[in-house]
Amino acid sequence: LSSKLPAPIQGCYCMSLQCGGGLLSLFFDILLCMARDVNRESFLAGWHPEVGQGDMEEAGNQRRARAVLWKELRDQLLSLAYIPDGAYDYMTLAASAHLRSLMLPRDLFAQVVHSQVENPQFLEAGCSVVNSLLEGEVRLGAGSMIQHCQLQGPIHIGPGCLLLGLDVASSKDLHGLVLNDVILQGHHIQLQGTSIQVFTLIGRQDDWQVGTYLNVPWNEFFQRTGIRDGDIWDMDSQPAERCLLTARLFPVFFASRSPGPQDVLWLLNSIGKDFLQAWRAAWRMSWKQLRLHLDQAATLASRRALFFQQAQGKVRHVLEERRDLSLLPLIRAATHEGYHGLLLTTLDQVAAQAQDPGVAARALACIADVLGCMAGGHGGLRSGPAANQEWALAFQYLEKGDMARGVEELARERDKWLGRPALLVRAARHYEGAEQILIRQAVISARRFVTSVPVECPPLGHWVVVECPARVDFSGGWSDTPPITYEHGGAVVDLAVLVDGRRPIGARVRRIPQPELQLSTGTHSGEVCQSLEDLRDYCQPHAPGALLKAAFICAQIVQLPSRNTLQTQLLHGFGGGFELHTWSDLPHGSGLGTSSILAGAVLAALYRAAGREVGTEALIHAVLHLEQMLTTGGGWQDQVGGLVPGIKIGRSRAQLPLKVEVEEISVPPDFIQTLNEHLLLVYTGKTRLARNLLQDVLRNWYARAACGNAEECARAFCQGNLPLLGQCLTQYWGQKKCMAPGCEPQAVRRMMDALEPYVYGQSLAGAGGGGFLYLLTKEPRQKEVLEAVLAKMEGLENYSIHLVEVDTQGFSLRVLASDASSLTCCLPQFPHL
Repeated sequence: LSSKLPAPIQGCYCMSLQCGGGLLSLFFDILLCMARDVNRESFLAGWHPEVGQGDMEEAGNQRRARAVLWKELRDQLLSLAYIPDGAYDYMTLAASAHLRSLMLPRDLFAQVVHSQVENPQFLEAGCSVVNSLLEGEVRLGAGSMIQHCQLQGPIHIGPGCLLLGLDVASSKDLHGLVLNDVILQGHHIQLQGTSIQVFTLIGRQDDWQVGTYLNVPWNEFFQRTGIRDGDIWDMDSQPAERCLLTARLFPVFFASRSPGPQDVLWLLNSIGKDFLQAWRAAWRMSWKQLRLHLDQAATLASRRALFFQQAQGKVRHVLEERRDLSLLPLIRAATHEGYHGLLLTTLDQVAAQAQDPGVAARALACIADVLGCMAGGHGGLRSGPAANQEWALAFQYLEKGDMARGVEELARERDKWLGRPALLVRAARHYEGAEQILIRQAVISARRFVTSVPVECPPLGHWVVVECPARVDFSGGWSDTPPITYEHGGAVVDLAVLVDGRRPIGARVRRIPQPELQLSTGTHSGEVCQSLEDLRDYCQPHAPGALLKAAFICAQIVQLPSRNTLQTQLLHGFGGGFELHTWSDLPHGSGLGTSSILAGAVLAALYRAAGREVGTEALIHAVLHLEQMLTTGGGWQDQVGGLVPGIKIGRSRAQLPLKVEVEEISVPPDFIQTLNEHLLLVYTGKTRLARNLLQDVLRNWYARAACGNAEECARAFCQGNLPLLGQCLTQYWGQKKCMAPGCEPQAVRRMMDALEPYVYGQSLAGAGGGGFLYLLTKEPRQKEVLEAVLAKMEGLENYSIHLVEVDTQGFSLRVLASDASSLTCCLPQFPHL
């Protein structure tokens, strides 16, 4: 089609386009061939109302043109958007009308679209810049537009101008000029198989058929420039044919150089003999002649190249200035158009030069997205291991804080993995692994808020016992997750809750004479660590006792690495070792914050057993540190929910070091009792897979999808408004599904649909994907009613409904003697779970 339609002036007839001897209709040809209920034969044979019946030759042209349309457009996906109160602008021969149709009202602002402007303060309100790069001082007046240009100042464009298709070299001809009411364009044309660039200049008020040029009558133009009518029109041409469309004004070839803007800009000035002589010596064309030689492919290629060139600046600014803009559409476009190499180079530079680990981490995440897009949906899942030894050197540099060498080594290794989709996906995984290293370094900044005071150690053999409630998140989840929490800021509303009247999570520790660590988790009998080598797998979450081992290191009871053996450290510091037991009576993957709350319980017990006392704020930050050591990458909402009593909102600011602040939410009298009567937990029987959900969420965040309505939820609690809280829950669950697609199993959806008539709102706890569903019922004490509803559903297995109540006391810490009778109350069991 581009070969048939070189220019709007040539081809546009209202809603139709000229093709051979007939017309192609936008609606009855171009769009119709993409319609669902049209077959090929009827489309080729049909006539549309705009054209009507014609002669046989025209019918043949019409059929051939339609055959081309069918072949090129039939398989294209067509979507339609309705714009309320929209307007339909027809093409016009008047430059002023065309420019006006492109502009915003002058009293608004400067519109910058797909462009990078170094000094936006020089853009007046009502101007527009599209797909362009403006460097230096480029002044643009109201009502003027720059499209598809790369300009370097100083340049002054007054009002009423359109500049299109100018590159850096040609922009130099504008220095020292002030343009007003003109249209200056650069065009790619084909001459004898060679593509060259030429330039045209017309006035904003010119009409193609009326006797003006550059906004003045032809006689005035001739007098000013010294040009004669015989220079631009044939002597035997009819007066009616002598118009701007046929005037040979525009040089296309010089014997010794290429055409430039100065070859038409001089037409604005008074007589210049040198310019006039050079102009007359040049091979010139009229608009009518130029349109036959326009090189549409070269034009589109140059605009595409400029788009991705300016996009590199956008990428740099978005990352370095921490803007909440999604780069994923740009990444997809660059990959599809073959500009991924340029994009990868820019991302490498941003990551290597970043002083902020958060900026570098986001740049590496974008590189992972580029590699994923290059795989084109093939090569396996992005979620997976990143432990190939070929990448180890790059990871080591990043761990040591050598960002430049780390990024350089990543890029060097990446070049080996571009050959096929499977390798691209694996490379993307390793970039996400590198990103996690930088996130971990940023989050560990929370250590500065872990403070303690020395206290007397409990006697040898005495137990330090910590019991914690579970937590229910009511809104704002995922905003507490690094890097979201320190790049965007986080706010989460949490409830500390008893499940069936009990605190289900706990830990107990005592000092023992043996210089070793005896570790037990749940019903699993102990693992004994007698050397530092036994602790080295603390950073592998699935290793036996990994959380407990990391806690000893995080609490600085054990130093790793160290020249001193484990036994030496324990004997010198504490006169012996430690015996540590943990338990949780909630199912694995419950969504109630078990692992983070358990980490808080373990740390609280260890600190006290080692002769130090820490406050709740310190524990919250210590758990952040521990989970980064453990490489599980958790946020802060779980420990806030389980360690701080009652109903509260936790907040973190968009800054480093990462600091969490907690505020109690004041509710009306007796509202907690009302809430207890309306809040239920339903165990869905489905175990969630949080790790993959977390990876999906981080990718969505780096693409800048975010969720959060915590402040609105906090206000609903302050009002004691159950229906409004239910609305917050419903909105919150929708946001969770947006952030982590796939977090709602089909069986859970069926369960939620069945329960919906009985509740104000409901949501899966935590990350979703399974675990517990919590409900805010319309009527109080609905446990038996809902059990009956679920009992009638087919295909539900292993579900159960549990009473839940707000824990207004928070976690408890006790020091007990070693006799067994004192400990039985500390080991609650939930066999029905």
